[in-house]
Amino acid sequence: MKLITRKALGWPTSAAPTQATTKGVKVHYEGTEVSTKLLADHKLCIAEWKKIRAAHLANKAENYSDVAYNYAACVHGYVLEGRGVGRRTGANGNQELNRAHYAVVGLIGSEGLTEPTDELLGAIRDAIEHLQAHGAGDEIKGHRDGHATTCPGAPLYAWVQKGAPRPSTDGEEPVETKPGTDRPVVDLSKLVAAAKADPPKKGTPVSYAGVKVVEDALVKEGLLAKSLADGHFGTATKAAYGLWQMRCGWSGKDADGLPGIASLTKLGRRSGFDVKE
Repeated sequence: MKLITRKALGWPTSAAPTQATTKGVKVHYEGTEVSTKLLADHKLCIAEWKKIRAAHLANKAENYSDVAYNYAACVHGYVLEGRGVGRRTGANGNQELNRAHYAVVGLIGSEGLTEPTDELLGAIRDAIEHLQAHGAGDEIKGHRDGHATTCPGAPLYAWVQKGAPRPSTDGEEPVETKPGTDRPVVDLSKLVAAAKADPPKKGTPVSYAGVKVVEDALVKEGLLAKSLADGHFGTATKAAYGLWQMRCGWSGKDADGLPGIASLTKLGRRSGFDVKE
């Protein structure tokens, strides 16, 4: 689980009432327009989450003690801490409903950004399982179950009705391994294709599983933050690979972040994978 804690958000310990157990978890969405710009910039997801908390704390009619939800999930696969574990939610409609289930909100809405990415679904699933490990029962429901609302919207509710399954990786090509060993084999042509396709497609399914092998190697080299090694050859990974190329002695256009056979082979030798063209 890629968790961003309250401390990292700059928030104090939640003042929400404590509650150790519930029947399960209810899934929510924002129910308003959410900008599609969130797909391109994770920092906007953080800003959106902070905006939600500020709005809740300013709502004197509801008299919220904190942001209403236990956790949020963003389109980049991060779980954002709200009230956290062991705290009664304020999101399910009334005190009886709030005592019955914890609450997780997906940062999508009724207009603009309306379709959940696989990363968002995976993050909601991470939050649910985290809450289940800390007192939540097995029930997984939508906000509309037991309360008159359209929340969590048609796409998310359809997923909830299926049991909130973790996004499938069926059809994703596994990383090839060297015969007789467990050494991964990275296909240079597929890696380059991912490096060209992934940056403008943030939030989409992984295009080539070998990207994660290379990202893990860049993490070991201290060139890429572990939190950004998500299987997408996006802008952060491309920048990290450019730094690797410079470390190998290249510069200018030869250090543009697009992998080449020499630099990738050298990285593989240091990190335990082989390369094929």
